[in-house]
Amino acid sequence: MKSMHRAPLISSSSSSSSSNSFVSRLLLLLTLLPVSLACLAFVLQWRGGGLADPASASIASSTSVPGSVGSDLNHEVFPGMETVSSVSPKAHQSSSSDCSNLARSSSPSFPYYGDWKFGVDSNLKPKICITTSTSAGLDQILPWMFYHKVLGVSTFFLFVEGKAATPAISKVLESIPGVKVIYRTKDLEEKQAKSRIWNETWLSSFFYKPCNYELFVKQSLNMEMAIVMARDAGMEWILHLDTDELIYPAGAREYSLRRLLLDVPPNVDMVIFPNYESSVERDDIKDPFTEVSMFKKNYDHLPKDTYFGMYKEATRNNPNYFLTYGNGKSVARVQDHLRPNGAHRWHNYMKTPNEIKLEEAAVLHYTYAKFSDLTSRRDRCGCKPTKEDVKRCFMLDFDRSAFIIASTATEDEMISWYREHVVWGDKEVKMKLLRKGILTRIYSPMVVIQALKESGVFSSVVSSASTNLSKKQFLASMNKSNSSSDSLPSKEKESQGVSARHLLGTESAIPPLSPPGMEHARFVTED
Repeated sequence: MKSMHRAPLISSSSSSSSSNSFVSRLLLLLTLLPVSLACLAFVLQWRGGGLADPASASIASSTSVPGSVGSDLNHEVFPGMETVSSVSPKAHQSSSSDCSNLARSSSPSFPYYGDWKFGVDSNLKPKICITTSTSAGLDQILPWMFYHKVLGVSTFFLFVEGKAATPAISKVLESIPGVKVIYRTKDLEEKQAKSRIWNETWLSSFFYKPCNYELFVKQSLNMEMAIVMARDAGMEWILHLDTDELIYPAGAREYSLRRLLLDVPPNVDMVIFPNYESSVERDDIKDPFTEVSMFKKNYDHLPKDTYFGMYKEATRNNPNYFLTYGNGKSVARVQDHLRPNGAHRWHNYMKTPNEIKLEEAAVLHYTYAKFSDLTSRRDRCGCKPTKEDVKRCFMLDFDRSAFIIASTATEDEMISWYREHVVWGDKEVKMKLLRKGILTRIYSPMVVIQALKESGVFSSVVSSASTNLSKKQFLASMNKSNSSSDSLPSKEKESQGVSARHLLGTESAIPPLSPPGMEHARFVTED
């Protein structure tokens, strides 16, 4: 009887042992399979020489530029910044034998870089120039200029005064190929006093007013002269840009303004770049171009429900969504009858320009990025710090408030005001707006300019100018700068000339404009 009862137990025990053995083998197989595949992949990668890790390449490229020490870094390039020879139609074709194309070439990091002089192939198209009116120093002008040289800009028309016109600054600028320096001399003012602009209606509402209005007229007159220079130099596109603004060519096939404009249809006369505004996170910024990576996006690049839904958090009790202007900048095709239409747009005497607005590319505006910007703006204007007087001096509400604070408050009060209205110190609000897309991180300009600085480009420019400039040239530049003047033509010039008035429309110059406020939300919703 006992043996009859034990038989089922033995059978059960044998079945359990067999089951455990099967599970063990299955686990062993599942363990060995991924290990085997990993080993196989390692062997294949080792035999093939390895593939570049995009993240590593991007990081390494920030320290690798032409002329930098260390050949082991020179094979890396900025993403999307291969030379023209490496960006060919074949690069866009895929095949089973294209794996070798994934490796970075040993070509220079910047597509138009030869040495610090940025010798650009004369056959490179399109030819782009930038014009600006500036009183800044080399610490701002050189990074701004060479960043745009990296993007493919070949020619710069610099209308200088103040600090920028001093011999120590101007001699360096004059030594850079592709740069024409124009001083605000008495001769220049006499030429501009004869401009047809004084007899036309589109800019007349800005005449004979101080501070920002005076600057706006001066910029327009300079732009008018730059158009003639651009045509004589064979330029195809002209862009007016301040030295606290950088072009961000997002959406182009390479990090290049040249590539961006090459893709513009031939019937387009003007391309508008919406502006993004710097959003500083500290009150001790010294070099905005290499220290600021957060920007507030433009109304044109945001869903309208997001823009108006987050308007209060994004504005932070300031007068408007942006601290300063929100209507972007534009680049125009150089052609007959072209004229400025204020600092932000271009127009044509004979037709309404065909314009497009870019959906990804932008102008990065580094406004009030340094605490010292409060006092520097104050020192450039002689208006009284009253609510009534600042209205005749400044076009935008924030500029008016900033001028009053800088003129009446103590140093501690100014810092407190700056932290409250400019610095983004609330991490919770900042993260919320980053997630919603109101704020965004942009690192490319920072990386490019830092790489140029570390490669010695800026120091090479300065040392080369000091070495090559003769004593005679130095004294000549001193005489030119000493004869400069900040005054505009007097009102008695207004009566000179009435030509071509019949060609003009009634459209006024486009001033710096704030982005839409909440009062526009209802109209956008209805549309």
